[in-house]
Amino acid sequence: MPNTCPLCQTSSEIFFQWKNRTYYTCPTCHSIFLPQELLPELHEEEERYREHDNDVNDPRYQKFVSPIVNAVKADFTPQHEGMDFGAGTGPVVTKLLSDDGYRLELYDPFFHNHPHLLERTYDFIVSCEVVEHFHQPAEEFARLKSMLKKNGKLYCMTSLYDETIDFKRWYYKNDFTHVLIYRAETFRYIQKAFGFSDLKMDKNLIVLSH
Repeated sequence: MPNTCPLCQTSSEIFFQWKNRTYYTCPTCHSIFLPQELLPELHEEEERYREHDNDVNDPRYQKFVSPIVNAVKADFTPQHEGMDFGAGTGPVVTKLLSDDGYRLELYDPFFHNHPHLLERTYDFIVSCEVVEHFHQPAEEFARLKSMLKKNGKLYCMTSLYDETIDFKRWYYKNDFTHVLIYRAETFRYIQKAFGFSDLKMDKNLIVLSH
């Protein structure tokens, strides 16, 4: 049966069935998603996120996030204001940038739930391994765009799917909180649909400009 894409509201067909999960793929934005009835409950999400071993001093974790850290440092100075959106239990991006004098606010609906910070605007927003967890991606990307100052940038890290990947064997889908998988085409749709002026993609680093 068709299901509605949470990003662009297009009727979508089944893409893949695995264990108790059915993934759909959207013909418009090319996202791969779990339907509403299969989304995890909030308490299940929080329990899963608390299992993440996100030690901000772990050199391997620091290396993993280095593309997003280096991109911010190339584009902005410590005088600019940033936000770590979806900072989680171990905000390593903020830690590494703060070590070099940058100022970032932390927001996370589970671990840094400060809604007033969402009413402000920022020169840059980092969102590392977060967007694949969005239950309401259209609402979230509209919010993120509205939080950027003119010429601001949104830096996302997420693993993109393409046809060279065997989805059945792909580790990234195995995390039940990864409810929305992106293709490169999905971010091209996001750029146009939400009015971002520019899009750059380098492996799993995606940069959207105001």
